[in-house]
Amino acid sequence: MRALVTGAASGIGRATVLRLARDARTTGKPAKIALVDIAQANAKLDAVAEEARKLDAEALTIHADMATAGAPGRAVGDALNGFGGLDALVSNAGVNRPGALRTYSVEDWDVLFNVNTRATWLLAKTAHDALAAAHGAIVITASMSGSNAHANLGAYAPSKAAVIMLMRVLAQEFGRDGIRVNSVSPGMVRTGMTEKVYENAALAAERAALVPLGRVATPEDIADVVAFLLGPDARYVNGHDLVVDGAVSGNFLGRLPGIGQIPRG
Repeated sequence: MRALVTGAASGIGRATVLRLARDARTTGKPAKIALVDIAQANAKLDAVAEEARKLDAEALTIHADMATAGAPGRAVGDALNGFGGLDALVSNAGVNRPGALRTYSVEDWDVLFNVNTRATWLLAKTAHDALAAAHGAIVITASMSGSNAHANLGAYAPSKAAVIMLMRVLAQEFGRDGIRVNSVSPGMVRTGMTEKVYENAALAAERAALVPLGRVATPEDIADVVAFLLGPDARYVNGHDLVVDGAVSGNFLGRLPGIGQIPRG
């Protein structure tokens, strides 16, 4: 397994790197993984790389800011130079800048679309030939917000909706070349981006209570699904957005006040 994972320094990216490394070790063919993140995350990125090496993986760290147009292609190029090819691409890097659209800035809008959407296209575009040669796969981290409207999140939901459609178009175009393209839409997950929310024990409990499974996801819950979509068991899954949210996004009607008090007809 030769893989590139963006946003690899923490959260879902870190968990994905380690899951791929563990899976490859069980096959007796250690993984080669390019870990990509911004330079400011260098210490965390190095720590994840060291964890991967303890799982016998060859870990290549790459500093690249997915908000810039040249970074995705450069990251793929560095991975190809290091590994000689790619079997898997995980476009996971994402940012969020909440705010009401009425007062939202163009700068924030552009940053979210550049990182959350455009970078995936540029990564896929550059990696296409290598993935085609390997009959590889792409998995994109989307969000339940890409399919469910949410006020005051600024460009986050629109950018995630766009990346889901981008995934579907890529699946149509790249599928002809033997490349599968899918996305994962997590619900609530305890990551570095959201950890401050969960520092409030009462709020954390309220959030967990909203999920029919009774808990908020861990990064590993999502990484396991990413590994499935990259692996042979998903060999005929293409163009699918797999929602991994514990059914919270389908739980709206069950939260309506008085729902249990409606008289039987």
